Amino acid sequence: MRLNGSAMPGATQALALLSIPTSKPRLAFPITSGASDYHYDHRIRFCCFEGEDRQVQIQSPNLVALEYAELNLTHKVYEEVGHVRIRQHVNPLKSSLSIPVQAPDWNGVFGDASRPLMVDIGCGSGRFLLWLAKRNPVSRNYLGLEIRQKLVKRAKLWVKELALDNIHFMFANATICFNQLISTYPGPLASVSVLCPDPYFKRRHHKRRVLQRPLVDSILHNLTPRGEVLIQSDVLEVAKDMREQFDAEADMLQHVDAVDPSVLCDKDGWLLHNPMGIRTEREIHAEFEGARIYRRMYLKRS
Repeated sequence: MRLNGSAMPGATQALALLSIPTSKPRLAFPITSGASDYHYDHRIRFCCFEGEDRQVQIQSPNLVALEYAELNLTHKVYEEVGHVRIRQHVNPLKSSLSIPVQAPDWNGVFGDASRPLMVDIGCGSGRFLLWLAKRNPVSRNYLGLEIRQKLVKRAKLWVKELALDNIHFMFANATICFNQLISTYPGPLASVSVLCPDPYFKRRHHKRRVLQRPLVDSILHNLTPRGEVLIQSDVLEVAKDMREQFDAEADMLQHVDAVDPSVLCDKDGWLLHNPMGIRTEREIHAEFEGARIYRRMYLKRS
């Protein structure tokens, strides 16, 4: 691994001091074999080397690499896809993204299309879903929908590299085609996530936000009883907007803490902990900068 262009030193040399602001501080794997110890502090963002008077600054992309190191993804895909630059915002209302996409042959993209399905709307690079798919190879299928085509192309190459048959990515505008796609899926829709979507701060651009009324209706219509909806954002205004839309469906949905008293929320009803076991890339970047993540999880009533 390299930090700011400098290779990490060999065994026993590195003493890593990482800033990983998470409710459950952890490091899933050592930075280098033989690293002697790890310390966590929200204020520390440097890697210090024993016996040397130097520090290498830890940046949020380094923490993303740490979080997803279990995937062991190679970067040879860059040769096929090229460098992937992500525009912060893509206008989902442009004509090329307003054309419904055809549902795939589900039996062709999944090893078993009868498995319960999780859909991540606006899946970004896809590593969040890839991690879940690798951890749950036989119990669930995963579908990522994304409007940045290069990200989808790269994610598909990673699926091939990992030889997973329970995950698929599509270049698709969920606001337009969610119902058309999911209504054809043979198995139950068990979970939907909308995680840190593009905020579109300007009021005249709010109509570009992914979670519009038709999409909410499509999610509720297709979600199986006891199915889950997870929403989260590092922007309070966006989190409130999504929350209001799902809170308004109290006849069909209930928040998870009403079902499971062990789930902890703050005084405003936001979940205190990430229930997924892995953070999204945006979540890592935001927490690294000191932002808070606002999240809610709903269950569909039986």
